[in-house]
Order: sequence, then C-alpha cells, then structure tokens
Amino acid sequence: MSSVFGKPRAGNLGPERLVHSSISEVNVAILGCRGAGKSALTVKFLTKRFISEYDPNLEDTYTSEETVDQQPVLLRVMDTADQDVPRNCKRYLSWAQAFLVVYSIDDRRNFEGCSQYLEIITHHAKETQHDHPVLLLGNKLDMAQYRQVTKSEGMTLASKFGCLFYEVSACLDFEAVQHVFHEAIREVRREQERNAPTRPLFISEERSIFHQAPLTAKHGLPSCTFNTLSTVNYKEMPTVAQAKLVTVKSSRAQSKRKAPTLTLLKGFKIF
Repeated sequence: MSSVFGKPRAGNLGPERLVHSSISEVNVAILGCRGAGKSALTVKFLTKRFISEYDPNLEDTYTSEETVDQQPVLLRVMDTADQDVPRNCKRYLSWAQAFLVVYSIDDRRNFEGCSQYLEIITHHAKETQHDHPVLLLGNKLDMAQYRQVTKSEGMTLASKFGCLFYEVSACLDFEAVQHVFHEAIREVRREQERNAPTRPLFISEERSIFHQAPLTAKHGLPSCTFNTLSTVNYKEMPTVAQAKLVTVKSSRAQSKRKAPTLTLLKGFKIF
C-alpha cells in the first residue's frame, strides 16, 4: 500500500488488473461535517488500523476489492473533505451509488449538520428520479460516556429520510465497520435489481402435425379410407387451427367384439 499524507491507499490493484476485471463496481461517498471521523472509518475499513489524526482538507478516493456474499466487487470509497457545510456537492452526487452520512455521537452540532447532507441527497434523488441507498452512521461509540446524541435520535433522523442506521466505533470495532460498508454494497445491488429492465417472456406453443391419410378416388369424388372398416367422404377440409381430434365408434357396433374406433378430425361432415 502506498500512503498519501498519512492516509493509506489500497493500491494492490494494478491498472492492468482493473481494466481486465469483469467484476462489478460500486462507488460509495462518505459525507459529514469535520470531526465526524470519516477518514478514520475509511482507514479502519481498508487497513484494520485506527489513526486518530488526519489532514481535514484532504479528499481522496480509495479502491478495494471485496467479496460480499461470495460475490467479488470493486469498491471505490470517496472520503470527502467538506468543512462545516456541504460544498460543491455535484462531485459526489453524480459519482456515488451509495452514501454514508457520518456524525459523531459526542457532538450535537455534528449530528445536526447531517440533516443538510440528507436533504441534499433527497433533493438530488427527486431531480434525477433515481434513489440511491443512504446509511446514517453514528461514529465514536467508544466515547459513549460523552454522548450528546442518543441512539433513538439517530434512528428517528434515519427514519425521517428513509435510510439505514448504525452506530460504530472506528477506534475499536473493525467487524462492525466492515459490515456497514458491505451493507452499502448489498443495498446498491438490491437497488440495481429493482431497477433492472424486465426481460420479455416468450412462450412457444407446440402443435401436433396433421398427417393426411392417403386419398382414393370413388365415383369422381375424393374419399378417405381408414383400414377396411368403412369409407368416409368429406366435402370440405377445415383449417388446421380449427381441427380437433375426436373419437367415434365404427358401424360394427352390433358386433360382440369390442368395437374398434376411428380417429377423425372434427369439422368433417360424415354422410
């Protein structure tokens, strides 16, 4: 891994590997006010390490190849560097497929700033008529003794904007942090499945082929002979679509033996 201003980058995927890879790609943007712990979450997810100090003006995008539900995916994470208010939002609104909106549970002002991001994402979804998964994330659970934002407040805000809600600690719990990022990937997959075009359903109908029995001439009229039981004449041939198979008894019904049967086409006029 290479390092940029103390922030490790997942650089194990070379350009050749990325070009020839056929796995799906997911772009996730991490949003939130300064001090929420966005970079700490990103680094924890990518390296399993916790680094407490970062350059707050540095914005970068990281790439990591993940396996979620036994399916490989190329995850790109944009660690944004907004200060106290959202700025130049188009850079991530038009790029990301999912959003992680982060706040610190020990900073109420930080939590209140999340509403601006959620409103911007909601407004963008209405303009584009396309919803993107949003996850609201309460960070610094290890600072619970200094908590200023209750869990129920976080859940209420998430419910208001229709997004998922989690509380984690970038300092302590790698599994919980990893679960949030993987859940973002799952949500993107679900959204893609919901928006996938419906495939047309083709139904093929098998029809039996009508084989006409050999015809013989009798008194100048066409006739059709089945075995030697009787001779049946017809005046018109029905179309194949109208023809239906029916079974009638032979004229030898008075015989003590079991009466043989003839299979004719409904639509013939017997005389």
